[in-house]
Amino acid sequence: MRYYLAIDIGASSGRHILGHVENGRMVLEEMYRFDNKQILKNGHDCWDINHLWQSILQGLKACKAANKVPVTLGIDTWAVDFVLVDGDGTPVSDAVAYRDGRTKNIRSELEHTLTFAQHYSHTGIQYQPFNTVYQLLALQKENPLRLQQAYHMLMIPDYFHYLLTGKMVQEYTNATSTALVNAKTGFWDEELINMLGLPKNIFTAIAMPGTTVGTLKKEIVQQIGFDCAVVLPATHDTGSAFLAVPARTETAVYISSGTWSLLGVENKTPITSPQSMAENFTNEGGYEYRYRYLKNIMGLWMIQSVRRELNGVAYIKGKEHRTAANVQYSYAELEKLARQEKDFSSTIDVDDPRFLAPESMMEAVKSLCVETNQSVPQTVGQIMQCVYKSLAYKYKAAIETLQRLTGKQYTCIHIVGGGSKDGYLNELCAKATGLPVYAGPTEGTALGNLMVQMIAGKEYANLLEARQAIKNSFEIKEIKP
Repeated sequence: MRYYLAIDIGASSGRHILGHVENGRMVLEEMYRFDNKQILKNGHDCWDINHLWQSILQGLKACKAANKVPVTLGIDTWAVDFVLVDGDGTPVSDAVAYRDGRTKNIRSELEHTLTFAQHYSHTGIQYQPFNTVYQLLALQKENPLRLQQAYHMLMIPDYFHYLLTGKMVQEYTNATSTALVNAKTGFWDEELINMLGLPKNIFTAIAMPGTTVGTLKKEIVQQIGFDCAVVLPATHDTGSAFLAVPARTETAVYISSGTWSLLGVENKTPITSPQSMAENFTNEGGYEYRYRYLKNIMGLWMIQSVRRELNGVAYIKGKEHRTAANVQYSYAELEKLARQEKDFSSTIDVDDPRFLAPESMMEAVKSLCVETNQSVPQTVGQIMQCVYKSLAYKYKAAIETLQRLTGKQYTCIHIVGGGSKDGYLNELCAKATGLPVYAGPTEGTALGNLMVQMIAGKEYANLLEARQAIKNSFEIKEIKP
């Protein structure tokens, strides 16, 4: 049996998913799961990189203990965050998390030198205050010595691949999230890099998904008990998730539903028009130089945050704070409470900046309702109904905008990822848009990661064949409007 391993790390947790092929069908098995968290370090909210690295090793040991050793592995994570390393591979920067506030005002300060319109025409990447380019400029402003010491910028999965193999490689799909890759050429935009005064040496050749980075270092082999090859997946988790959509039509909208909701389509060429810029759509790099043309929507982060708050858990300035909670709410219970308040009519803009990292998500929701002169939710069910309905309306608005920008009429929605299990959100999405929703597979990101490895391993001839295998291997639920 030939096993392939996807190490899929999200903002709140990670897991090791083994995959193999039986009679053309993909079979998955979760081998290990671990938490992801932020810590306060040097005054910033940072990812606990050491904890993540030890968790990666523990998951590899779990594969060995089960006598299910992969022939290849690949790691995907969220985008935009990075580690700077010196020539010896030693970190010279912290892995600051994108929800940290260090990039505040960077874009406005940059406007007199490089307008966003100019920037977007080069990269086609939407404005997000935490884009890598703004993080680098914030670091340059705060501690220029760290940039001077840097030999390489490694996105989070690139860094872990380096720790495994000793090879420093910058992968394409995650590189495009930096807003420093030219949308038309697929290479680092040297003109932009020079204009911004960033050190050119930290940006090296970009490798495509499917590239073999190398085998494991000897010390890693000794530690976990086996060797295997590391193959680059689409290391940006959204890039992997979009690969797992079993769509058979060009008139399908994709939603990768998780902490963020990434709504869009696959294009063969980027759209960098002023109209696209004004609507803040992005052209992220995809497998085989596809472009994921999409809108970044706040997503399940709001629901996750409300649940944590109700259950007495909050993250304030990188530290976990726990308070007494009389009731522990499950996601199923929150969904039930929302359904009971289906007539509550207030809605909010889920992409309002106040929802990015509030100390209280519930108070943030209430405050926006007050400011927009709407009924203020008083119960947990009303808060959840407000969030659910607002997400569905945001999907509707994004699809209408997408149709104007592409000139296409879309006929269905495919939802992959953890959010595909949220029956109520899927129902509201179908109702709001008037389009049928096809929900699943749930493990979209891990599947997309595995698909690239399996194509490289000759299990499938190409992406079309792998997508057909997804369709034949996993339940896809239809929700009619």
